[in-house]
Amino acid sequence: MGVAVTESLRALLLRQDNDYRPITSRFEAENRHGWHEAGVTPTRPCASVVIPAYNVAYCLPAVLDALSVQTHTPEIIVVDDGSTDGTADIARRHTCVDQVICLPEHRGAATARNVGAVAASQNTVVFMDADMVIPPHVIADLAARADDAAVLLGFRHNVAHGTPLPDAPDIYEDHRVRWRPPVGTPLLYSGIVLDEPIDGWPLEHTRDLIDLGYGRTYYDWDLPRMVVTALLAVPRHAFFEVGGFDPEFGRLGWGMEDTHLGAKLIAAGLVVIPVRQAAGFHLDPPDAAALWQSKLASWPATLRHYRSLLEAPPPQRSALFTAETLRLLSRCEVNR
Repeated sequence: MGVAVTESLRALLLRQDNDYRPITSRFEAENRHGWHEAGVTPTRPCASVVIPAYNVAYCLPAVLDALSVQTHTPEIIVVDDGSTDGTADIARRHTCVDQVICLPEHRGAATARNVGAVAASQNTVVFMDADMVIPPHVIADLAARADDAAVLLGFRHNVAHGTPLPDAPDIYEDHRVRWRPPVGTPLLYSGIVLDEPIDGWPLEHTRDLIDLGYGRTYYDWDLPRMVVTALLAVPRHAFFEVGGFDPEFGRLGWGMEDTHLGAKLIAAGLVVIPVRQAAGFHLDPPDAAALWQSKLASWPATLRHYRSLLEAPPPQRSALFTAETLRLLSRCEVNR
């Protein structure tokens, strides 16, 4: 990446705006199509979908079935993260999957995504959770709008286990769109305490994130925190340049690895653009309540790690990251 960066990641973030309008305006002029309007299929393959999968046999068939009927056919890579159920076998049997990579042991989603990104062959990597069921147009919409200078955000609509899926995902079910935080208790990310209820609209009130540049915040939200890997499109070269996901997050517990990736990409000069029509159903597991409590128990450790990384210069280790991840990939079972 050239000259070594000595400024902290936090300092670099404070200098980056998020005015992405030249990118969206160019897309609309070239395609005569609205940025937030479904449609415009890429003319050639350009996206690799990377799915980290750990004990998701309960939902993976539905996820892969939805990917098999996309209007744009992507490369699909499932990285089994040491599952002990039938996850890997389900992925191997599904005709839409191009590669099934089985890690030698459970490493966490950050490592699984790194391995999948290194194995990917396309210019755009779409990171997608293994419990996301998406409508047929979603991958096409992300691939058609992919840009070397942009991170594209999709959205999720949580659905309780065993509940029939609604006709279409409702973007307003995503906390980044409509947000009703608790009162009188420190908020998870910023630690601020609200004195009265608010009906928050983070996306709308920040002009679709344009106003979250230059280190600005919307209550408990900042621009890096908007980067969520439930459904996220990233330029593959930029992902490599910033050193991918920090695997330490997976060792510590749950959360923050996507926020940290977002911070690194923003500090490197990329803008973050929502794609409102790119929304899917996030299928809750049967033990959702217990799993959520387990995740929250590890949140303080992952948040502390993220805060410490903000005070250090961002990693500049494209070659080292690739070499380390390729070594791990060489130890994996790979089925094509």
